Amino acid sequence: MRTTFDFAPLWRSTIGFDHLADLVDSTLRQATEDNYPPYNIERSGEDHYRISLAVAGFGVGDITVTAEQNALIIEGQKPETSAHEYLYHGIAARPFRRVFNLADYVQVKQASFQDGLLIIDLVREVPEAMKPRRIEIASGTSPTSQIEQQKAA
Repeated sequence: MRTTFDFAPLWRSTIGFDHLADLVDSTLRQATEDNYPPYNIERSGEDHYRISLAVAGFGVGDITVTAEQNALIIEGQKPETSAHEYLYHGIAARPFRRVFNLADYVQVKQASFQDGLLIIDLVREVPEAMKPRRIEIASGTSPTSQIEQQKAA
């Protein structure tokens, strides 16, 4: 299986996406790592997302959720208790750290714990200044004469 990508066609038609190759590379490295705990990523609307992690055996106090710029970090650590003698221990309670890369303007809205699932709701909120806007095209006058007219007004 080929694990390297040629981004040359992408670089010819984009500007400012230099971090894309690093993001793809780190994602490919994570794909071979441990997949614990299992999770789902849902899209519930144009700009609304939900991550659900199956964290059976963990309580609310055992999990930390940290939102950084363009990253969501979820960590779980159970306190050491050796009071039980297990005949069979099938519910995993090992420490974990899961990192999700977030696109620009994606923010965590809330996190909740329900039925053994950690549910994190995200939303993309693009500022008005960053949304597309129509640019008027002037006709009949040169750009310098327009600037002079604006200064005179």
